[in-house]
Amino acid sequence: MADNLTPEQRSRTMSRIRRRDTKPELLLRRALWSAGFRGYRIDDRRLPGRPDLAWTRQRLAVFVDGKFWHGHPSAYKPGRHGHYWDEKVARNVARDRAADDALREMGWTVVRLWDFEVRRDLAACVARIGATLDAQTPSSVVSG
Repeated sequence: MADNLTPEQRSRTMSRIRRRDTKPELLLRRALWSAGFRGYRIDDRRLPGRPDLAWTRQRLAVFVDGKFWHGHPSAYKPGRHGHYWDEKVARNVARDRAADDALREMGWTVVRLWDFEVRRDLAACVARIGATLDAQTPSSVVSG
């Protein structure tokens, strides 16, 4: 499939795509805050992959991945969108795996959520993060 935009138009369009503060990310952050989960950093550039949310004490990194950009099978079909997009999405997926591996080597737990998961079942996403945080929290920090 040929691109129907000029290179200048494509560049302008791509420059307007947000890397942080997307609607699913904001939705998740508001729900986490309402559920009492605090202490996360946003888009921490010190960490591999710049997690959307990172709890440094618990070493938990959370990513909210867009289904097209990160190659979910329901949204991205290789060969259907052209060579450029096949390469672009493949690079994104490879970069995601490299970030996951680097974080795990540093002793971090990685949670990846799809944007549509956050929209469809926000409570389950919050519960998953909460359970992971509970498992990661040292017993001396947990009050009870």
